[in-house]
Amino acid sequence: MYDFFSYLSIGFSTLFPLINPVGSALIFLGMVGPVEHAVYKRLARKIALITVLFLLTVDFVGSFILTFFGVSLPVVEVAGGLVIASMGWKLLNEPDRAATELPEQPLHTSAALDARVFYPFTFPITAGPGTVVVMLALAAHAKQPIFLDNVFSQLGLFAAILVLCVMVYFSYAYAPTLTRKISPQTTHGILRIISFLLLAIGVQIFWRGASKLLLGLMHGH
Repeated sequence: MYDFFSYLSIGFSTLFPLINPVGSALIFLGMVGPVEHAVYKRLARKIALITVLFLLTVDFVGSFILTFFGVSLPVVEVAGGLVIASMGWKLLNEPDRAATELPEQPLHTSAALDARVFYPFTFPITAGPGTVVVMLALAAHAKQPIFLDNVFSQLGLFAAILVLCVMVYFSYAYAPTLTRKISPQTTHGILRIISFLLLAIGVQIFWRGASKLLLGLMHGH
């Protein structure tokens, strides 16, 4: 059970700033526009479910993809850490703007909205490239030599994904309500904190991969 709670905690704390349910919901609101609440709930349910399936797919087949292309995990951590850190730095230094101020025009028809459930609502708005990189790293670290430990580690990751996607559902389903309840200044502050966490996570992932590469180089591997 230690592995379950350990990877539940690690998975949630690492993925939360990347998925960022509240911040992503603001972007989602701006893209969907003024539609009925039932449409928001239907889209939120589909996006949350597809996000679960998408992340589980990355979890189970990601290592095979890396092996196929001959890419090591430390290299993925270095590249992914740089990507995540650059995202956090860009968001941290982004000028102030209204919470719903977005360049894209709202969509109004149900068919057009349903056609965008996976792209761009699920990927990259909800789970972007940084989330994929972190999932690859988490999946690799969760693999244990003992079968039962491996099962509990994977269940912990699955639980973290499930909790986050439940948060995504409620954030997206009630996105119009969120914008009425939260002031633009509060939203701006939340996004700045999350941006800093993204920057810190990116540096941590980069350093973890870089230290492994440096150790390998020092030992002549």
